Amino acid sequence: MEKVRLQKYLADCGVASRRKAEELILHGRISVNGNVVTELGIKVDDKDIICFDGNRVKRKEQKIYILLNKPAGYVTTVKDQFQRPSVIDLVDVPERIFPVGRLDYETSGLLILTNDGSLTYRLTHPKFKIKKVYMAVIKGIPSWDKIEKFEKGLELEGYVTAPAKFKIIKRFKDTSIVEITIYEGKNRQVRKMCESIGHPVLKLKRICFGHLTLGDLPEGKWRKLKDEEIIKLLEGRFL
Repeated sequence: MEKVRLQKYLADCGVASRRKAEELILHGRISVNGNVVTELGIKVDDKDIICFDGNRVKRKEQKIYILLNKPAGYVTTVKDQFQRPSVIDLVDVPERIFPVGRLDYETSGLLILTNDGSLTYRLTHPKFKIKKVYMAVIKGIPSWDKIEKFEKGLELEGYVTAPAKFKIIKRFKDTSIVEITIYEGKNRQVRKMCESIGHPVLKLKRICFGHLTLGDLPEGKWRKLKDEEIIKLLEGRFL
C-alpha cells in the first residue's frame, strides 16, 4: 500500500468523513505511532499505528481474489514446519491472503488465493461439487476396465470417491498423458486414485477449477481475477 493522507486513511477506516477527519486531526485527537498529530500534511500506510482518542483504528480490509499458476516445489500453506517455500512467497500484495484448498508440494497448476473466508468455504466444501480438472503423466497405460472403475468410484482409506472422469490424451511405451476430472478435493486424491488402479502419477498439474482456467498464465506467475470471474464465484456459478 502506498502512503495516503491521514484524513483519507481515517475515512477509509470508517472513523469519519475526510472533512470531519481533518477536524479531528486539528483538535489533537489523532496520534500516529504514539505521537499526537495536529497538522494535515502527514501521510501514512498500514504499517503505521493510527489511534483515535487512544484507540487504534485500521482500514477495512478489501477483498482480494488471485489466480496463481503454482510451480512444483511450493507448499500451499502460509507457514511450513520444514521451512519449504510457500505459494504466499510468489504473490506480492499488501493484504493477508491464504490458499483456497491445497495442491500438494509436487503438484503444479491453478490455485486461488484470497482473504474471503465465506467464499473459501463455498469453494472447498464437498457439497458444492466444484469441477477440478488435472493433466497427469502416469505410469503405464490403463485398461478400459480400470478406467471404468476409476470413473464409478474407488474405495480409498475408508471412503468411496465420487464419480469422476478419466480420459487418455496420449499413449507412450511406458507412460500415458491423461485428463482427470473430479468433483471433490480430498488430500492427494488424484494421486491416490491413480495409485489404486495401479498407474501412479509421475507428474500432475491442475488446469481448471470451476469456470477458471490457467489460460496463458506462465508458471510461477499470478493475476487478480477479473470482475466477471469474481461475480461468478460470489454468485455460486462455478461452471
